[in-house]
Amino acid sequence: MRDVILVATRSEHKLREIRDIMGTGAGVPLISLRDAGIEEMPEEEGIEGYDTFAENALAKARYFAARSGLPTLADDSGLCVDALGGAPGVRSKRFSDRPDLSGLELDAANNALLLERLADVPDAERSARFVCAAALVERGGGERVFLGECEGVILHQPRGADGFGYDPLFQPVGDERSFGGLSAREKDQISHRAMAFRAVAAALAAGVDERVGLE
Repeated sequence: MRDVILVATRSEHKLREIRDIMGTGAGVPLISLRDAGIEEMPEEEGIEGYDTFAENALAKARYFAARSGLPTLADDSGLCVDALGGAPGVRSKRFSDRPDLSGLELDAANNALLLERLADVPDAERSARFVCAAALVERGGGERVFLGECEGVILHQPRGADGFGYDPLFQPVGDERSFGGLSAREKDQISHRAMAFRAVAAALAAGVDERVGLE
């Protein structure tokens, strides 16, 4: 029986997206690390040290499930650019290697570096995708990972005032706007995170509690 599910993120933007995407589909309240009184620890910086989104998401979910004793949801997501061999990938948040920055300043540094790396790349070769792996660790130890992807291209300059991270530079297939130009409702219909967490909500609604392998 789940009383609440802990969402293992300290990003208010991400927490809002997840709550909006899942809505009442989880069947139980989704609470934040702050709500649960989980203080930030230096060791958290080393949790996501793996080579895949799925491994990082599971590592984070396991860590916070162990600390809280609660069923825990965690995700790892990022931008994979074909012209850069899939980079920044799992290093999307740390792409600019600026540990002195956070929030919007870090986003700006990451975006500036991405544009610099793609400066001479023509439009036809600027394909990319956002990837999200959402991991659920149950109180009894059951685990599952749900994957979502959104295909698009990288623009030559930021477009749109909304969103966060690489949103102003990512134009999804089938739209002339960037993620930063979409409303939250529009983005939540097509994003990589929407695909992954809608699958989580469906599994919770169906009562998926048994231990299963990675999808």
